Amino acid sequence: MSGDAEAIEEIAAAVARGDRRAVARTITWLESTRPDRTARGQAILDSLVSKTGGAIRVGVTGPPGVGKSTFIETLGLSLIEEGHRVAVLAVDPSSPVTGGSILGDKTRMEQLAQHPDAFIRPSPSGGSLGGVAQRTREAMLVCEASGYDVILIETVGIGQSEVTVASMVDFFLVLLLPAGGDELQGIKRGVMELADALVVNKADGDTRLAAERTCVEYGSALELIRPTSPAWKPRSWMASALTGEGIAEIRQAIFSHQRALTASGEFEPRRREQARAWMWSLLEEEIHRTFRQNPEVGEALPGIEADVASLRRTPGAAVRALMAIFRESR
Repeated sequence: MSGDAEAIEEIAAAVARGDRRAVARTITWLESTRPDRTARGQAILDSLVSKTGGAIRVGVTGPPGVGKSTFIETLGLSLIEEGHRVAVLAVDPSSPVTGGSILGDKTRMEQLAQHPDAFIRPSPSGGSLGGVAQRTREAMLVCEASGYDVILIETVGIGQSEVTVASMVDFFLVLLLPAGGDELQGIKRGVMELADALVVNKADGDTRLAAERTCVEYGSALELIRPTSPAWKPRSWMASALTGEGIAEIRQAIFSHQRALTASGEFEPRRREQARAWMWSLLEEEIHRTFRQNPEVGEALPGIEADVASLRRTPGAAVRALMAIFRESR
């Protein structure tokens, strides 16, 4: 066995034992832009694939200021108290200068980050759709292989592209701020249609009454939306990440949702469809990379882009020209 293969086997074994440093190192390699490191991370993940799939995957999204990190920390600690091991994949905004994460796991969720049964990983979103880092799915599998049975994925914000989050988790939770009237239009209908639960956070102190009204109004709105599964009816909840109120009920709802979809026979087919969609997403990503790295395409691209920008050529004609160049170069 070569030295590199032996090292890969050792790190894979460490990941399977629950070694957090090995988990972090593997995810770092998977996120790397260096082909040799990415290949090493993929080799480790390939050897661990049989140990994946055993966790409940929860997506948490919401507008800025809603308290996602505080909510996730409180929920995570509650899950650990119930005997679970929790991994948090917090997708941070990418720095426009370095391309790396602006935020860090030690600056948020400090109490959860110090717990031996928790693993927190901030990853730069890289501007990818929905604020989900390109390698978040791989990181999720590494955490599952390491024995984390609940994966919480925190996203940058809220918008139409949050469908990306919903397509990779089992339970999609949307956090909301106490509001009223026209302010309720801040959440897009498409996001509501994907939600398995709406949670009005910060239901404490002076905002409690507003939270109660918001919860009722969103509950009424959910009645008009067709649920994503006949086995589960989404509802609105109130919670306070500061006081812990409502957290136990939301934790129970996550597991109730899994039991309901398992009993109806939907859970496993949904997971299989997610894996299939993921494969196509990776294929499209690889095709795009291969196309952009083609030398002939790279040489012709500036001129063709200039033609499109100056209206000398339509975008459709530009695509046909680029594809012709690409095919002839193969």
